[in-house]
Amino acid sequence: MEAPLQTEMVELVPNGKHLEGLLPVATPTAGGQRVEGPGRSCVEGEGFLPKRPSKEPHFTDFEGKTSFGMSVFNLSNAIMGSGILGLAYAMANTGIILFLFLLTAVALLSSYSIHLLLKSSGIVGIRAYEQLGYRAFGTPGKLAAALAITLQNIGAMSSYLYIIKSELPLVIQTFLNLEDRTSDWYTNGNYLVILVSVVVILPLALMRQLGYLGYSSGFSLSCMMFFLIAVIYKKFHVPCPLSPNVANMTGNVSLVEINKDEAGLQAKTEAGAAFCTPSYFTLNTQTAYTIPIMAFAFVCHPEVLPIYTELKDPSKRKMQRISNLSIAVMYVMYFLAALFGYLTFYDGVESELLHTYSKVDPFDVLILCVRVAVLTAVTLTVPIVLFPVRRALQQMLFPDREFSWLRHVLIAVGLLTCINLLVIFAPNILGIFGVIGATSAPCLIFIFPAIFYFRIIPTEKEPARSTPKILALCFAALGILLMIMSLSFIIMDWVSGTSRHGGSH
Repeated sequence: MEAPLQTEMVELVPNGKHLEGLLPVATPTAGGQRVEGPGRSCVEGEGFLPKRPSKEPHFTDFEGKTSFGMSVFNLSNAIMGSGILGLAYAMANTGIILFLFLLTAVALLSSYSIHLLLKSSGIVGIRAYEQLGYRAFGTPGKLAAALAITLQNIGAMSSYLYIIKSELPLVIQTFLNLEDRTSDWYTNGNYLVILVSVVVILPLALMRQLGYLGYSSGFSLSCMMFFLIAVIYKKFHVPCPLSPNVANMTGNVSLVEINKDEAGLQAKTEAGAAFCTPSYFTLNTQTAYTIPIMAFAFVCHPEVLPIYTELKDPSKRKMQRISNLSIAVMYVMYFLAALFGYLTFYDGVESELLHTYSKVDPFDVLILCVRVAVLTAVTLTVPIVLFPVRRALQQMLFPDREFSWLRHVLIAVGLLTCINLLVIFAPNILGIFGVIGATSAPCLIFIFPAIFYFRIIPTEKEPARSTPKILALCFAALGILLMIMSLSFIIMDWVSGTSRHGGSH
């Protein structure tokens, strides 16, 4: 086990800050004050216990300076993403009661899995997700964790950039007061997403430490709070039902220009009353997407340990409080956004909520401001999500290399290039949520934290048949079941859709 321990020691600092200042610590001193060997993990583990008063930095080459509040901002911003735009659609396909139950369950399970991660990291003195996998299962565990983080966060960044691709042209079109989209490059989403990636995202992604993005996280959350307030406000100002002309138009006509058919007014009123009635429990073919969308919306686990590393006066209890508070705030925002978005359009809501508002009035000033706010928020979130992916790639490809600015820059440029290609050719945002959420999200939330906990916690402290370890195994089994169920539902939905397409021809 000496080799793994040596690797753990040099891989604790996120984003490539590996060997600087650490190798001298790993060398035994003449006086024997710090001897690295079989007993080293116990010495390191003590550094995480709250009772230790020393503020000397342990396991990293710098002392964390990020405050409690800024850590909440960073973790909340990691949780908050484009998933909030799809939750109203999820509620339309589950009903209010079932949605609330599923959202509550996923939030509680996410908090529990963070508890497992923090407890495992405290035992062995590791604050890196990949190295927990290495300690538990060796190189296969490390590669599996790094691969899941890479897939998960690439999926997240793809969904963020997809929003930029779809919304930024509409914003520019509205600013220029154009009723029809032109062929000019500045209304082409493919060109715009590349431009934003190069001008805004890449410079932020080149920062060396995650803590530098704390203020941008706070601003990003403020933008999403404005989005929530606007969704609640619009519930009381958008008529229900929408006129059929409004529901079928592409966004070029305002409400005042709609002609009503007097002959069919009574029939439309009766149909509208039925349409504008909320559903409390719904099951249909689209319900299969609901759980993956929720699981994807609460994934923040790749960022938990890096934020823990940069926390001022870190302790497991303090980091757990940060996690619980962040999840609770996002839980409230998710539910309110989903509820009022659903109660505005009911079954007419689309998988991307902002597109639905364009059916009402594409030149609405408030919705234009909301679009700008959401675009700002998701743009500022991409660099935070990119950090763990770059670290995971370094763990897989360059595990023992010193920090290099050239490699740091090349990985960021390569990632953004691949993600831009994915976004340009992705069919729709729902497919990204469904597939990625059904695979990597259950691994990072349920499976990996549970099996790492089972393997890392020593049997002397918690026997294999102890209640915590049995609960951890049940937690992992739940994750596997969730993954299989979600993937099978999505595949069946795709097959049935393909069959309908084939039959239509």
